[in-house]
Amino acid sequence: MIEILVSACLIASPGTCKDVSLSYMADKVTPYNCMMRGQVALTKWAAGHPKWKIAKWKCSASREMARLRHR
Repeated sequence: MIEILVSACLIASPGTCKDVSLSYMADKVTPYNCMMRGQVALTKWAAGHPKWKIAKWKCSASREMARLRHR
């Protein structure tokens, strides 16, 4: 599983930002697939949060998977 890490800021108050983590699952998930197809997940998130604007985003290995590896 890959995570999409999003930094979003309020449109009405651009200095107010938050970090959001979205899980991205698909067949044969790779960071490249996430970068290309993850935009759909970002669009859905943005549609459900109209007061927020996505400032930046990136794909990363899931934190859950990282925790499992360190046990």
